[in-house]
Amino acid sequence: MLRVLGSPKRMCDGMTRRDAIIAGGLGGLGIGLEGFLRQQAAQAASPRESVANSLPGFGRAKSVILLFLYGSPSQLETFDMKPDAPAEIRGEMKPIRSSLPGLDVCELLPSTAKVMDKVSVIRSVTHKHPIHGVAFATTGVPDIDVPMELNPHDQRHWPFIGSVVTYLEQQRNPRSAQKPVPDNIALPWAFSSRRVGEVQRAGPYAAFLGSAYNPHYAEFEGKANAKITKMLRNEYVEFDEPYVGISRDCKFNLGDATKMTSEMTIDRLNHRKSLLDQLDTARRQFDTSAATKSMDKHRAMAYSLIGSDAVRTALDVQRESMSVRDQYGHTVFGQGCLAARRLVEAGSKFVTVFWDEFGLAGSGWDTHWEHYPRMRNELMPGFDKGFYGLINDLQQRGTLDDTLVVCLSEHGRTPKIQNVKGGGRDHWSRAYSVVMAGAGLKRGFVLGKTDSIGGDVVDRPISPKDILATIYHLLGIDLETHLFDRTNRPQILVPGGQVIPEIIA
Repeated sequence: MLRVLGSPKRMCDGMTRRDAIIAGGLGGLGIGLEGFLRQQAAQAASPRESVANSLPGFGRAKSVILLFLYGSPSQLETFDMKPDAPAEIRGEMKPIRSSLPGLDVCELLPSTAKVMDKVSVIRSVTHKHPIHGVAFATTGVPDIDVPMELNPHDQRHWPFIGSVVTYLEQQRNPRSAQKPVPDNIALPWAFSSRRVGEVQRAGPYAAFLGSAYNPHYAEFEGKANAKITKMLRNEYVEFDEPYVGISRDCKFNLGDATKMTSEMTIDRLNHRKSLLDQLDTARRQFDTSAATKSMDKHRAMAYSLIGSDAVRTALDVQRESMSVRDQYGHTVFGQGCLAARRLVEAGSKFVTVFWDEFGLAGSGWDTHWEHYPRMRNELMPGFDKGFYGLINDLQQRGTLDDTLVVCLSEHGRTPKIQNVKGGGRDHWSRAYSVVMAGAGLKRGFVLGKTDSIGGDVVDRPISPKDILATIYHLLGIDLETHLFDRTNRPQILVPGGQVIPEIIA
């Protein structure tokens, strides 16, 4: 890339001297700025042939539903129970048999137990960051620390996987940007926006791809009809809790977060178009009226998403029969899973359902305190219904083979529970479980093994980057594809990530 060093001197028309020289130099080469930008984007999106492409399952997934359990559930009370461990390790909950012989699950997951023969369980996920590294779990960023975790705008962040999928799709097929249902949608609200007391967490953002590729966030509209008791300043206080129960007239809309994203997208387009207007007019005989119409079209597209009939219809879970809605459970997670199924059926390529903090910081699955009461009353019942409902519904509709479902979190939890009243399990990234289903994956399969207390991996360690690499592979995206970072250096999608061949049918 042509680089012009020196401090930027701004001209009276708002352009910098550097902009003029760079664009002018490109025009002299006969390509123009817009052509250059397109060429650079195409180079980023062009896959190179790699060994991974020859592995089974490449391109089997038409869409992805990512279920992210923020705060991180305990492996010992979900899919890697240790009933023979000491009481302070195994805890209070008992295992029950599942539809997959030899795989027991927690007694609080009776519905999920019925679909374990349709999923792959990875019990040996491990890494070195026991923090709320949503960004580490969902992006290609090679490393993370607490300052990054607490700052979505940290310049070291890499783009969210849903943003990358959308970006690459639009480079291959520019018309996909005009789809009535966008490719990167997240529910039930803008991530980390419904908690109080702390800063917004990093994670599902487009980083150096630009805010145009941030997820389109839905906004939940409804009332919690259940309450939960939580500790606040050493006192127990009753709070509304939508993850326990919501009114049946709830709905999801694309709300203010999408408006902000659209606004920023328009800014980006305006900047590029203004440079073209000023520097590329003569060579391309640019028609101002046509450009205006083009900009009006982009602007209309951005804002029409908010009122799009296709989006509104897909998000309208009330169009489903009550029996189907009951199957998912009347919680914000359960109905969010139902909306996700409707969105991928309407054509969205990547939909994320976050189990997010609500109200107090430290909620969600972050069970540092009152671990057992929260698992019983607040967390497991809603997850059980929502996860079962999604897998079972996709199977019954014949779309599980085309849809990749991934349920993951930042880390696991400590094998030993705190020996205090109201104790919990703390962060633990050395061993935890991830569940995947559909789109060419083996059914009824368990990969990896932990030790007798679920604390360390003893067989087939898997990195979060391997999970991401496998998702890209199943979507037909070559792992050798490059993106250009903020310094214009090419970066592969997931450094160190490898496809997990054992789970692919």
